[in-house]
Amino acid sequence: MEIEWLKFTVAPELREQFVQKDAEIWTMALSRYPGFLNKEVWISPDHLSELVLVVHWQSFEQWQAIPKAELARIEAEFQAAMGDTYQLVEAGRYQVRKRYQGQSG
Repeated sequence: MEIEWLKFTVAPELREQFVQKDAEIWTMALSRYPGFLNKEVWISPDHLSELVLVVHWQSFEQWQAIPKAELARIEAEFQAAMGDTYQLVEAGRYQVRKRYQGQSG
């Protein structure tokens, strides 16, 4: 499993709008592609302008198979919805090495 990790800054008063538009635009578009497993949105209660998106992909090849032109189109749609209110400050690629499960009781 491949993890796409994206850290954004966004004006605190627009954070919920960012989350909503991201779900409507990015998540809906990406979920149509083979290999998309799920996506998590992490918000910081201590840093209201920080937001992390964690996208789980079945494989790196499937993630990278999305046409660049399609990614540009989706970003343009998101940019039109949000304007210049956010900034991608960090991005990374990770692999899940081990997953531990807690005991349910």
